[in-house]
Amino acid sequence: MLYTRILNDNRDFLTLYKKGKYIVSKVAVIYYKKNGLPYNRLGITAGKKVGNAVHRNRAKRIIRQAYRENELNFPIGYDFVIVARGCTGNGKVKSTDVSKFLKDCIIKDFVKDANN
Repeated sequence: MLYTRILNDNRDFLTLYKKGKYIVSKVAVIYYKKNGLPYNRLGITAGKKVGNAVHRNRAKRIIRQAYRENELNFPIGYDFVIVARGCTGNGKVKSTDVSKFLKDCIIKDFVKDANN
């Protein structure tokens, strides 16, 4: 990932959950907030409701790949936490669906925020 670093501090996750904006869909919930840094930070989680370890890892893999495909479209200087939902890891959702979700919802939301 070119402009992204890993977000792995629990304090940062909790800050995004409490103070960040979010976008909800059937595929994932995305929390985001400005970080004031010259790069993005990304965290991906999948809870036990997604399924067993195999399903959770598949969900995280799919989300990571979709982010890589759309990374250049994201604005720089944000923290993102993407939380996988139940249908993501069990084979019902393909990586193209997650990629389309990131492209459509996130980018449109950032354009809307920039205009306001």
